[in-house]
Amino acid sequence: MTAPHGFSVSRYAPERGTLAKLAARDSVLRRLDWPILLSALALSGIGSLLVWSATRGRTELNQGDPYYFLFRHVLNTGIGLALMIGTIWLGHRTLRGAVPILYGLSIVLILAVLTPLGATINGAHAWIVIGGGFSLQPSEFVKITIILIMAMLLAAKVDAGDQLHPDHRTVAKALALAALPMGIVMLMPDLGSVMVMIVIVLGVLLASGASNRWVLGLIGAGVLGAVLVTAFGMLDEYQINRFAAFANPDLDPAGVGYNTNQARIAIGSGGLLGAGLFKGSQTTGQFVPEQQTDFVFTVAGEELGFVGAGLILVLLGVILWRSCRIARETTELYGTIVAAGIIAWFAFQSFENIGMTLGIMPVAGLPLPFVSYGGSSMFAVWVAIGLLQSIRVQRPMTA
Repeated sequence: MTAPHGFSVSRYAPERGTLAKLAARDSVLRRLDWPILLSALALSGIGSLLVWSATRGRTELNQGDPYYFLFRHVLNTGIGLALMIGTIWLGHRTLRGAVPILYGLSIVLILAVLTPLGATINGAHAWIVIGGGFSLQPSEFVKITIILIMAMLLAAKVDAGDQLHPDHRTVAKALALAALPMGIVMLMPDLGSVMVMIVIVLGVLLASGASNRWVLGLIGAGVLGAVLVTAFGMLDEYQINRFAAFANPDLDPAGVGYNTNQARIAIGSGGLLGAGLFKGSQTTGQFVPEQQTDFVFTVAGEELGFVGAGLILVLLGVILWRSCRIARETTELYGTIVAAGIIAWFAFQSFENIGMTLGIMPVAGLPLPFVSYGGSSMFAVWVAIGLLQSIRVQRPMTA
């Protein structure tokens, strides 16, 4: 049969077949968690505007190009999306077999930071300078490998049907493997990342069904470790000053308490609707340090007001809510643990970042997921989104 104008109908059959596959109930596109994906994209888009507003007038940072940080933030988001797609394509189950290799690679990278390859940025010796204005923070990827290595160990016998819950020996091995990279990161010292990793480990243990004695013991060990670290002077002076400023904001308003005080002024001046994008006096006056990274939420508070800042919280809440659904609905413990670790990571890091700008948490140098400028952090959170999507896509279909 020949269609009008001489076109053969059979030539278009493959296209219809492809579209039908994409629209099928069991297609990858249909099975993706779109609320998570769209919320993460919206946060990255908002972050692009906030980073642009915070840096367009900073000639000492943007090399005279007001679009310098905007372009790089969008580029980082694009690379992050590619990493997410790659993670979904490989699948969390395929990556499960490569976890030991990924774990070993992450150890090598964070050890490299302690060599002459490492660089100090904003007081933390936690970076590897690649060149061309790019740098790598390996501790961001360690968060992922800790989740994966612990999930692999804790879920192995349970998913195989040999046990109902991880035994004490397995839990001890998982904690030891998590403690190794955490100890190395502490030597940098990168206290903020270690705090996130501790919360991740707690979330993983709770999701795995391990005995509550391990959870209580880990909390006790964390308190004891904090006391010992302080007593033996393992913290750098700038870290001690941050905690001192948190305990007493009026201690040194022009010194150690400057960041927090200026951040609160910026957010408080925004009111309900904000001063308008690019119109914040604190932002244009460059009163808040590191406003494109750790203190990016202050730009939202000042220029977008309570409504704009609240939108960021809502979008983060959607990601956490849908992630909880993925963790609950998966049929394998491995997937549940991975999702729970990501939830603990995103929830604590978001709370800490926003909390430090409001003065209810100490300054810890943690970026706001998807919003803050930074390649390593952006790549890591999008890989995490890829893992969540893979867990959802690969779960069994219900009738």
